[in-house]
Amino acid sequence: METNCLPKMDMSDNTTGCCPRFKPQGWDGRHLHFEKKPFVRAKTRSLLHIPLNMGTVFARVQKHIDDAGAQDPEGYLVLSRDLSQAEAEHFFAVTGRVPGEEMKEITGDFLTRVFEGPYRRARDWMHDMEVAAEADGKIAGRIYMFYTTCPRCARAYGKNYVIGVAEII
Repeated sequence: METNCLPKMDMSDNTTGCCPRFKPQGWDGRHLHFEKKPFVRAKTRSLLHIPLNMGTVFARVQKHIDDAGAQDPEGYLVLSRDLSQAEAEHFFAVTGRVPGEEMKEITGDFLTRVFEGPYRRARDWMHDMEVAAEADGKIAGRIYMFYTTCPRCARAYGKNYVIGVAEII
């Protein structure tokens, strides 16, 4: 398992002008190892787990990442998790420092699973990630979701892929 490496993505397959088309090959059952991998941390507000300002927060963070030249040209990763019914946190993988944003380093081992379907199934997917960690002989720590496209692009592409990413202990 390589340190701080993600499966490569085809960033050029982008017919919407927004999110690139996600191809799930190489993501299911993948073990990721991060050692002080840099991320930008951002929070969003929610109402009963429904995001209220995700679009504006993601646009701001992505602009800052682009301005800093910190976007990995071979792919992207945004780890998201709810902190409560009213707040979520998101970790944007970057290649370096992003001025004007909160920086965090993540270290640990993670297991991935590919899901496809509506966002409302996230609770079921969280449970599936716990089961996957146990099947791997581990315990799931923090569980994140990587929403590979925005809702508009998911409709345009006809698939809504979500990657479960469980910290394994």
